[in-house]
Amino acid sequence: MNPVIKQMHDHRSIRSYADATVPDDDIRAAFEAAQCAATSANIQVYSVLRVTRTEARQRLVELSGGQQKVADAGAFLVICGDIRRHRLLADRAGEPCIENLESFLLCAVDASLFAQNLVLALESLGWGTCYIGGIRNDLAGVSQLLELPKGVYPLYGLCVGKPDEAPWKRPRLPMEAVLFDDRYPSDEAMLEIMDRYDDDMAAYYEKRGASGRRWISQMESFFASPRRTGDRTYFESQGASLK
Repeated sequence: MNPVIKQMHDHRSIRSYADATVPDDDIRAAFEAAQCAATSANIQVYSVLRVTRTEARQRLVELSGGQQKVADAGAFLVICGDIRRHRLLADRAGEPCIENLESFLLCAVDASLFAQNLVLALESLGWGTCYIGGIRNDLAGVSQLLELPKGVYPLYGLCVGKPDEAPWKRPRLPMEAVLFDDRYPSDEAMLEIMDRYDDDMAAYYEKRGASGRRWISQMESFFASPRRTGDRTYFESQGASLK
């Protein structure tokens, strides 16, 4: 496989970091590469806050559910959807800046395309990464801590640093579960594929010392009740319209 594809296959989420600072030159080089990601109509509705203050990093540990790696990583970034710039342009021109569900989706999509490019670039430079969805546990607290203005929507965090672990590669769903020719498979076929994958994941967990753990039961539990139900209220308080 070519070097880019190999780098993608080598991805692991790193949850334990050695004490090492990520040089600003590496951050900037990765950002320049990440900004080459596709963006709808070149609107570029994203931004990133690099959190450098020790006390702020430790507070983010608490806000993200006690994830100490947020403070331990060499760098911590908050990936945001950002329509603030476009509001400023509209205000200066005396024009409306109308938001709806589509504009919010554009923020989320643009930010995620950028972030995945960023991760690939950082990992190619030898750094480990881990996305932190836990900042959505308390978006209001994150917003207050970072003093975010209206129109800036924190979506998730990103740890960057020198890996202090070498985790095993986690099996993904087989290709037949995600790539279909012409039409979606029957429910029976999909269930059969997931049952086989569940056996693969059980073997993976067994090797890691988690005998009896199953992927399917995790998924059943994950979607059994609503999660982070305050997100909509927060995003609307920041000016988003989800209609």
